[in-house]
Amino acid sequence: MGTVRFNIPTVLTFSRIISIPFFLLIAPTRPLLGAIVFSLASLTDFLDGYIARKTGQITKFGILLDPIADKFLVISALILLVDMGRLSVFVATVIIIREFLVTGLRIAALTKKIVIQAEMGGKLKTVAQIAAIICLVLGDTLFGIDLYIPGQILIWIALILAVVSGVQYTISFWKKVV
Repeated sequence: MGTVRFNIPTVLTFSRIISIPFFLLIAPTRPLLGAIVFSLASLTDFLDGYIARKTGQITKFGILLDPIADKFLVISALILLVDMGRLSVFVATVIIIREFLVTGLRIAALTKKIVIQAEMGGKLKTVAQIAAIICLVLGDTLFGIDLYIPGQILIWIALILAVVSGVQYTISFWKKVV
């Protein structure tokens, strides 16, 4: 496992970060295009890890950068949704705090050469969160179908999963590191 190598997974991770300004600029006025940009960026989260594992291109740099790129994308989307009036500040704040907490714990563990793997609760949270963000960005622009209520239900599910998985990560961190 090397440190800093630019490979396909790393390029995909960087593309997720680079897509954020485009998403933020496009989504408020062209929600369908914004949802597509967000969806493609979210897809790179799955692809970079899958390719890295399948091809043996896992690097310490990638292990560190991938979750940070994920957090940048999600936090940007949550802030945009608050700005657009489609998400409460409370929900966004709790999810953002959880993201910082878990990322901080993972980085602290890495300094001790311990990798805290993603757990099922975190993965389910990510799926609910991505689906919620897409629904909330789209609103009623997809063939007149109002996705606001499904988006609200999904974001509350994501919030609950965020809190539960945040507790799980914290317990896992203390067991492995302390």
